[in-house]
Amino acid sequence: MSDSSSPQPGKPGGAGRYARPDSGALVLCGARLADGRTVDVRLGGGRIEAVGTAGSLAPQGARVDLGGYLLLPAPAEPHAHCDTALTADADGPASDSAEDVQRRTTEAALLQLGHGATASRSHVRIGGVQGLRALAAVLQARRALRGLADLAAVAVPRVLTGVAGANGLAMLRDAVNMGATVIGGCPDLDPDPAGYVESVLEVAGEHGCPVDLHTDGDDPARLARFAAMCGGLRPGVAIGPCAGMARMPRSVAARVAEQLAAADVAVVCLPQGDCTGLERNGTRVSRPAPVRLLRAAGVRVAAGSGALRDAANPVGRGDPLEAAYLLASLGEATPEAAYETVSSAARATLGLPEVRVEAGFPAELLAVRGERIAGVLSLAYSRIVVHRGRVVARTSAVREYCDSVDVALELPRQSQR
Repeated sequence: MSDSSSPQPGKPGGAGRYARPDSGALVLCGARLADGRTVDVRLGGGRIEAVGTAGSLAPQGARVDLGGYLLLPAPAEPHAHCDTALTADADGPASDSAEDVQRRTTEAALLQLGHGATASRSHVRIGGVQGLRALAAVLQARRALRGLADLAAVAVPRVLTGVAGANGLAMLRDAVNMGATVIGGCPDLDPDPAGYVESVLEVAGEHGCPVDLHTDGDDPARLARFAAMCGGLRPGVAIGPCAGMARMPRSVAARVAEQLAAADVAVVCLPQGDCTGLERNGTRVSRPAPVRLLRAAGVRVAAGSGALRDAANPVGRGDPLEAAYLLASLGEATPEAAYETVSSAARATLGLPEVRVEAGFPAELLAVRGERIAGVLSLAYSRIVVHRGRVVARTSAVREYCDSVDVALELPRQSQR
């Protein structure tokens, strides 16, 4: 089996090639939808213009044959650490130079894009010796990626309370002025977790920013207090990965889930394991937050990838479909609900508009070779990614067996494309 995922901008036509932004409509032909229909989909102006039965939409520009593919709303990555990604193999401490951070961020975002995530939210630590350098490099990568993928930066200060927190609070405001669009942080690591959250909410309120906090969520009283403090904040609050909730007695976790739902606080779980924001003494959490329990209480649950081949997870893939696969395989969600956590729920958590394969919705789409969601979560090699109405990435796979295999079965073969 071979894989290729090299973007080739500016080449019109053909499955998986970029359509030029000014080339008019792009028609996706013969795609299968999750409801079983086979359709043509015409894109234009970054949106879905029309959906019709297969063969009903005459191509008015580029054409992509999606026969054999399942067409879905594109995933989004709600919890990444692009600045520290791809550092697991480094000899010694990873370089924190602006050039290296920008390169790692760009490469990580493109890897996620190849998997299907057309938008991502990257948490970036600020403060300490590095100050705002890593954030500046991530923001530069965001500008370079414009048109390929949307990247939002989360400013993650270290300490915000006491004498030591004054500098962190000032730096947090500077980070927002630089271009960070989300206020983050790790209240569990501050001597005063509630004071930390209060400071974050103060800055978020000043600038109208959403909040996204790292917390293990193993203290029900602390989670209840967070919910009470964050309730009603607009444009929204997310916490995660909250793996500690899986270790609570079920009745306690259910009560906490109800409090989070009442406060409209979203939870971003990390099925692939903890991330750099919460790694403590080399320990890892083997099970994610109780997604089924949280969803039953009415909490919006999104699933992210977290670490991408860094110290926290040297084999992290940054693949939304793997996050969904793990939730389904652990029994935390049906395959369809698991995919929602990495697509519609993830997009809502990031404040992005809803995507459906219907006329009028944004053309943010993922085509995966397969017939049903369960199948593509199990074996999702070939993918075609559409962002703002044009194909921006393709990953193709071909499996072959040697001709000495003597079987008398009519087995399906995957054709090369």
